[in-house]
Amino acid sequence: MLIIPAIDLQNGKVVRLYRGRGRAKVYSLHPAEVAREWVRQGARLLHVVDLDGAMSGRIKNIRALRSIVRTVSVPVQFGGGVRDMRTIVRLLRLGVRRVILGTKAVEDSVFLEKALKKFAGKLAVGVDAEAGKIRIKGWKSSAGSRTLRAFVRSLRESGLTRLIYTDIAKDGALEGPNIKGIAAVLKGSRMKVIASGGFSSLDDIKKVKSLTREGLEGIIVGKALYEKRFTLKAAVQVLKRR
Repeated sequence: MLIIPAIDLQNGKVVRLYRGRGRAKVYSLHPAEVAREWVRQGARLLHVVDLDGAMSGRIKNIRALRSIVRTVSVPVQFGGGVRDMRTIVRLLRLGVRRVILGTKAVEDSVFLEKALKKFAGKLAVGVDAEAGKIRIKGWKSSAGSRTLRAFVRSLRESGLTRLIYTDIAKDGALEGPNIKGIAAVLKGSRMKVIASGGFSSLDDIKKVKSLTREGLEGIIVGKALYEKRFTLKAAVQVLKRR
């Protein structure tokens, strides 16, 4: 299982939000330096999100993303504002290893099918949910009556092999993850799953280690690292212990 540091970008800065709402807290003006530090502490994959892009539908922080990709040697997965094929191609050429589709994957199943055929293992779908309902457009809008369970099932049927699940109610709250919710997604998806939302202590990481047998590929950690609840190096060591 991987511990994947999150780098959320807004106006070129590294920030964190509380449950996707409210005023962003700025942690750094230099995204590439943050990325370098996470790699120094043992990161093997970085999770980068363009918050402005997610809300507007167009990537806004390409300069910051480029600086990150050029600075680190580990793979970068990126999402936020990816709504067409041209953008996927642009990101892959930039050096992004994995492109995350969110809103577009929810709203346009035909597009998703074509993208999966063209880009195969280079894509993941971000599944962001609150109280069992899918949220889109930077979590500002509801995907109607579509439920988390139904959407995950449709993704499995589409041939997707990897999804990134975020429990919005837990994101940025430092209250611990929804382990039952993660387990339910794993059971329903039968795919590789990366979970996000609420990881706030080393104990939280210990609790989800057993889910690797069910397909949990990694967890995304953000605010806990920035608030120094624990170090990435310590978290990596937890995974190494039997």
